[in-house]
Amino acid sequence: MTKEEELKQAILRDLPALLRSDPELRAWVLAVTNEAYADRQRTESRFDRLLDELRRDREEQSRKWEEQSRKWEEQNRKWEEQNRKWETLRIESDRRWEKADQRFEQLHQEIMEQAKKHDRSIGALGARWGMQAESTFRNALAGILEENFGVNVRHVDEYDDEGEVFGRPDQVELDIIIYDGQLLICELKSSIDKAGMYSFERKARFYERKHGRKATRLLVISPMVDPRAQKVAERLGIETYSDSIDVKTL
Repeated sequence: MTKEEELKQAILRDLPALLRSDPELRAWVLAVTNEAYADRQRTESRFDRLLDELRRDREEQSRKWEEQSRKWEEQNRKWEEQNRKWETLRIESDRRWEKADQRFEQLHQEIMEQAKKHDRSIGALGARWGMQAESTFRNALAGILEENFGVNVRHVDEYDDEGEVFGRPDQVELDIIIYDGQLLICELKSSIDKAGMYSFERKARFYERKHGRKATRLLVISPMVDPRAQKVAERLGIETYSDSIDVKTL
């Protein structure tokens, strides 16, 4: 082994203990090797700078994320608001279309009812002049009452032995409705004049006496009510209607 190697081995063996025990030697070694590595103060300063840079980067990144989050939240709020507006418009549009459909259906129904009423008026003229059977016209009016109110219009044919109605014994024909405990006596005719109105009132009173029951209402349904007959009806408390569809309640 050469002297240099022996010296190197001795330094490696003895130097750590010498540095620990000899402050001057330790200071000298530090001074000699100072340029080869950073001292503690510079190391801590550089580390602090790195930490500061990392903290600033993190804060900047957090700020950017918060800003982006606010933008997303604002965009979501705008979309939600727009969706609410669209939903409101859709509901309003549906409601308007529904009302329009209902109104159209109502108008269609009214037109059809008026058309049928017009047809019945023409039929009344035909029945009056013998071109159509009175019974057919009566059945049409009765059918409307039954359809609109879910009732049964009964045609009764009673015999008047005493001649109370016509002054001599004869058949008495009436239409009656028994509905919700009420008795309604009806006259369903294509036309009625003053004498016919008096005759109906007598027929109704005959039916009441024979069956011992007071009628709740007396109704005459005819598209052709003579003005003089109308006055008689008002005086006798008889309700008059030009068509069955004009009867709103029973």
